[in-house]
Amino acid sequence: MKGWCAIEYRIDRRSGVATYLQIVQQTKHALRLGLLEPGDRLPTAREVVEATAINPNTVLKAYRELEREGLVEARRGLGTFVRRTLGGVGAADHAALRAELGAWMARAGAAGLERDDITALFASVFEELEQPVELHKGDRA
Repeated sequence: MKGWCAIEYRIDRRSGVATYLQIVQQTKHALRLGLLEPGDRLPTAREVVEATAINPNTVLKAYRELEREGLVEARRGLGTFVRRTLGGVGAADHAALRAELGAWMARAGAAGLERDDITALFASVFEELEQPVELHKGDRA
């Protein structure tokens, strides 16, 4: 058991996404990026409530969802701990890809694209690249 890992949840009340789902999504992102690893303890509901001013039941609902998915486990009296990661790429690969993406985003910003423009461009390219993968997966079924 590694212990506590600092993850800070940021709640966007204007996003239209349920608060508990924001916690679930942010935890999954941290798992994919290697920021959380098996054995790490998630912040307690009280710690999340103090940092975000949300209802403790909302935090518990998010943690139950993560537990249902097999990503974390609650240990009575100890807290909620990561069981497995979602990342398939090593930390070095993440760092290199992040640096490339950061450079690309800097070029996009210099070209005059704003955040929403970059998001739309990224989403459209992602969807184009994702389609052949989905078709290929369907061929195997």
